[in-house]
Amino acid sequence: MATLLMSIMIGLLLLGFPMMIPLITAAVVGFVMMFDGFGQMGTFIQQMMGGIRPASLIAVPMFILAADIMTRGHSADRLINMVMAFIGHIKGGLAISTATSCTLFGAVSGSTQATVVAVGSPLRPKMLRAGYSDPFTLALIINASDIAFLIPPSIGMIIYGVISETSIAELFIAGIGPGLLILFMFSLYCLYYAHKNEVPTEPRASWRERGRAVRMALWPLFFPVIIVGGIYGGIFSPTEAAAVCVLYAFLLEFVVFRSLKLPDIYRIAKSTGLITAVVFILVAVGNGFSWILSFAQVPQTILESVGVNEAGPVGVLIAICVAFFIACMFVDPIVVILVLTPIFAPAIQSTGLDPVLVGVLITLQVAIGSATPPFGCDIFTAIAIFKRPYMEVIRGTPPFIFMLVVAAGLIIAFPDIALYFRDLAFAD
Repeated sequence: MATLLMSIMIGLLLLGFPMMIPLITAAVVGFVMMFDGFGQMGTFIQQMMGGIRPASLIAVPMFILAADIMTRGHSADRLINMVMAFIGHIKGGLAISTATSCTLFGAVSGSTQATVVAVGSPLRPKMLRAGYSDPFTLALIINASDIAFLIPPSIGMIIYGVISETSIAELFIAGIGPGLLILFMFSLYCLYYAHKNEVPTEPRASWRERGRAVRMALWPLFFPVIIVGGIYGGIFSPTEAAAVCVLYAFLLEFVVFRSLKLPDIYRIAKSTGLITAVVFILVAVGNGFSWILSFAQVPQTILESVGVNEAGPVGVLIAICVAFFIACMFVDPIVVILVLTPIFAPAIQSTGLDPVLVGVLITLQVAIGSATPPFGCDIFTAIAIFKRPYMEVIRGTPPFIFMLVVAAGLIIAFPDIALYFRDLAFAD
């Protein structure tokens, strides 16, 4: 059954259908095969509705809405200007500023696509004028934007937390270490690239200009403080943090900065509604599809056939990384999390792996796959935003993919990279 259902999904994807159509079709075909018709379709619908029932999922549209407000406002520009004021003058500083800005905006928005747009749009022209090649610039933007998957808030972590019943608050805190590690690795590569290609430096900002840039960015910098500080301090849950972020974003852009007007609310709400509808359809159908696979004991069959059940904790983590990395090269990250997480759940439980560590590694693989050819979703976001051909967008990605894979290996070898801050924040 698994082979047939995957063939249906891949076939429909190759024919150009949006991701929800292959997923729905495969799920319905699997249900009909198991129950000999549509007579018990109500059971399948109940499973779909159960997938979007958890209250934690309310955080998803909230963070999408907050990101949309900030992307259309001035928050991103102020964060970029602050970073540029401090490190824009060093060799490779503009590239490092781009990576740092992507990380900061990811900590504000939780969305990779929003980060590509908000940071890439103003900084790509500056990098090109400074002498960086377009393939390097595009690859840096789409890969650094994927740090948003790890730095809280992370929509991918919310989906994983709901599916695996893992604490979303612990996942958020655990993503900080790996996110900073990747930023450090990207910064080193930017230094190497700038020296190798003799990229000229930007003018040094005066301390007065730096002070002004910090003052201008002070309000947007409170977003990660609200999210991490509020959760760490036990003031509110991740879902409540999302609601507070929406209110804060609204007050910031509409009242303090006055970058948006009341008529903009309609466009923002419409955009958020469309994205949320797609996400929730994928979550609902993905839950039904996972239920069908579990009912047919497909996870057990797959794990036994490849010998994962006999592997130790490290072997299971490597198998998870490989499976999620390959799947995200072809399929939407949310769908991959929904389908593959239940498949590996028995092996995770039998080996006693920390589900938070597993969640961080899965989120990292989703980030890697989102910027990896042939069908990484951020590649097509960059194509649409920057109007560049496919081959030019992917040409500079191999070094960044290599660094992300190395980061995954380091987390497997040294789990405290992910778990140290979690243990510190949630110590009894």
